[in-house]
This record gives sequence, C-alpha cells and structure tokens, in this order.
Amino acid sequence: MSRESSISRTTRETDIKIKLNIDGTGKSNIDTGIGFFNHLLTSFALYSGFDIELDAKGDLDVDGHHLCEDVGIVLGSAFNKALGDFKIKRFGYSITPMDDALIISSVDISGRPYFETGKLFVNSLIGTFQTEWLLEFLRAFAMNGRITLHILRLRGINSHHIAECIMKSLGMSLKEAVKRTDDILSTKGVL
Repeated sequence: MSRESSISRTTRETDIKIKLNIDGTGKSNIDTGIGFFNHLLTSFALYSGFDIELDAKGDLDVDGHHLCEDVGIVLGSAFNKALGDFKIKRFGYSITPMDDALIISSVDISGRPYFETGKLFVNSLIGTFQTEWLLEFLRAFAMNGRITLHILRLRGINSHHIAECIMKSLGMSLKEAVKRTDDILSTKGVL
C-alpha cells in the first residue's frame, strides 16, 4: 500500500495544494512562483524518492517568507499524514558533498519535532532568494512533519551549492528513515 496524502491550505497570505507519495520515484511538478525554491524542492523530491505535486501561490509582492514557511507547513503535514503506522527505520542521515559544500543532515521520525542548525550560509542572498526563507521552510517542515532534524555545514562558501546540498542531503536522510520495518522502533513500543 502506497503512503500518500493530499492537503490544501489557504490563508490570507498563501494558497497551497500538495499531493505527496512517499513511496514514489522522485517525480515532481512544483510551482511556487519562486524559481530557486522550485529548484530546491525538485532536488528534494528526486533525492528522497518522494513524488510531489505542489501548487503554491502567495503574497510575493511582500516577499517569499510566508510562502516558503507555509510550503514547509503543508509539506510537513502531508509527510506526517502519509507515514501511517510508523513501522519504519525512523533514523536516517547523509553526509553530502556538492562542489565546495559539505552538509550533514540527520533525522529521527519520532513524533517529537525539533530543528537544530548552526550557521549554514555565508551570504544572505542567492540571487533574489533570501537564505532565511530556506531556514523557515526547514523549521516548518520539521515541526509539522513531527521529526527531529539536524543540519550542519562542514564546508562551503557558495550559498547556491550549500542550499542545494542541504535539500539533497535531507532527501537522502528521509529516504533512509522512511524504509518500512516489521515493528515500531521504540523502547516504548509507540511513537
């Protein structure tokens, strides 16, 4: 049985619709109105193996903060909903290089949301994309996906490479963590 979910969320700031298949092949159709964010989410889909259909509109005349954060809320919620019974490996990590960037990401799909990172970016802009928008996306994804997420930058100067490496690394970590198991991996017996 495929682990899938569909969610819509409309606020005064954003209107977002998503279809997620955790047991996919990495196919994506993503439109956020922010080209670089589309690129990052497409990389995430490919490396996680998740199929993602995402249509997101927002108050980009203000800036991209609301949209990026709300996409994290919706993707995290869809992820949590699609997981099902939690009979999964639960933990996953990846040490991922991309040119000058070297990122570690580590996840625990525990039902206990937490997000931790150090200083990830040297620059605050990637073209017109503010790097803090990616941090807001990641935080919202972790909180609404109910996962513990740690991301560290070991190396890297080019913020484009760092951002893309983060999303690839996160995708690979989740691909490992969502693999099915026979039991719930917890000394408590529940998550």
